[in-house]
Amino acid sequence: MSDTEETGIRLQKALAQAGIASRRNSELLIEQGRVEVDGVVVTEFGTRVDPAVSVIRVDGERIPPLTDHAYIVFNKPRGVVTTMSDPQGRPCIADYVHDRPERLFHIGRLDTDTEGLLLLTNHGEFAHRLAHPSYEVSKTYVAEVDGNVKPGVLRQLLDGVKLEDGPAQADTVKIVSSVKGRTLIQITLHEGRNRIVRRMFDAVGHPVKRLTRTAIGPVRRGNLHTGELRDLDQKELGQLLDLVDL
Repeated sequence: MSDTEETGIRLQKALAQAGIASRRNSELLIEQGRVEVDGVVVTEFGTRVDPAVSVIRVDGERIPPLTDHAYIVFNKPRGVVTTMSDPQGRPCIADYVHDRPERLFHIGRLDTDTEGLLLLTNHGEFAHRLAHPSYEVSKTYVAEVDGNVKPGVLRQLLDGVKLEDGPAQADTVKIVSSVKGRTLIQITLHEGRNRIVRRMFDAVGHPVKRLTRTAIGPVRRGNLHTGELRDLDQKELGQLLDLVDL
């Protein structure tokens, strides 16, 4: 029976194709009980899988299937419009991805005056789920706000503040630094209503002067400079696929 028959390919070949290890070392991973397929530990070398649909994990980490889809993280500069074109001629995302062969679109958005992480893809279902509030993918921001923020304000943000379109609350919030008349705050929340972070800080009397998104779920800005983009790495993509049940 060949690897090209409808029953799929051997698990060790799938691991090798995904760049996890050579076929021989992939066999060792299987032998050691470190590989799961669809939630079941596999120790049989002859096990066949369909890499496009089987959920494969090594040491508990999701191994994304080989795909033609693109998954990109972009560190959007302040002043860039979150669109793929702009009739007014303002800088937009397309200016940064014009050399990519894929037809990309952005997942969610950032205000023009907000900088930081955006995800771009050509995978429609992935984008739909990641943007959908039911999956509660967290987003982390660093906000420079007016005034010296007291602990009671942090408690307000955690307990929830009333906005015109309903209450909003932070998952976590902490003061990074404070100088006279300015406070730097890190805030994480799992919803993406329009200008939500700015409106929350307005509601507690500390308007935002500068805002940067530093993380989307497991994806961190790290050393990605403003205006740069990179492909999601295998671990990040696997974690995001898990988060949105794909």
